[in-house]
Amino acid sequence: MKSVAPQLNTDETLLQIRDWFAQIPGSVTAFSGGVDSALVLFLARKYLGKERAIGCISDSPSLKRSDLQEAKDFCQRYDIQLEIIHTQEIDDEAYYSNPFNRCYACKSHLYQDLSELLQRHPGYVATNGTNRDDLGDYRPGLQAASQAQVRSPLADCGLDKAAVRALAKHLQLPNWDKPASPCLSSRIPYGQAVTREKLSRIELAESVLERYGFKQARVRHYQDEARIEVPAADIEKLRDQLPKITETFTAIGFPSTTLDTEGLVSGKLNRALPRQQT
Repeated sequence: MKSVAPQLNTDETLLQIRDWFAQIPGSVTAFSGGVDSALVLFLARKYLGKERAIGCISDSPSLKRSDLQEAKDFCQRYDIQLEIIHTQEIDDEAYYSNPFNRCYACKSHLYQDLSELLQRHPGYVATNGTNRDDLGDYRPGLQAASQAQVRSPLADCGLDKAAVRALAKHLQLPNWDKPASPCLSSRIPYGQAVTREKLSRIELAESVLERYGFKQARVRHYQDEARIEVPAADIEKLRDQLPKITETFTAIGFPSTTLDTEGLVSGKLNRALPRQQT
């Protein structure tokens, strides 16, 4: 995780974001439970009020149950309206066939369903948690956001990931230091089908690792193999526990379990992308 930005002027930043929200009548925020969209939703609630700040989360097979519950708890804690929708991207070949732009199909479904919610609130703006750092990464979902006219207050106000965490910490948000939690589909190599069964198996496997004390972990689903990634500092600890973990993973449905000795690298599967797309 990047360190927070100590040089952030929180008062100036909050004023800038307040002015951003002052230009819109209301917002519907695509909420994932992560720190970026949580900060957007919290600030929308702060500057627009409860009636004009709505969160929207998709209860899809690629979202961890724990992340969904954390999102519900967050909204209850801050008295935020939360709409839970059920997107159907898992039934779309453009998604389940797992092409390089799978995220585009996913976000297209999300924003289409979110647009139906916007129809009940004329004039409201769709927002997301995209920050400035995201703009320089490979994120096909940004194209879907652009096409759906979804706006990004954090990026618009120049906040990068470190600034987001610093501001969330200043505001005492409970998830300010929550590790990145990409969707479960990101654990499956491009070109290998995304299925409900695989997603469920990955989620269960990662919950096993959490019970063993590995709060940051990825289980990559390579056909019948579970390839475990943890931070480099935890590799030896995991190696000691691997026989017991392997036994449990076998019962879950992974005939083979291996430890990735490189360690946890976010977006590792993107190394397979064609050069022109990276």
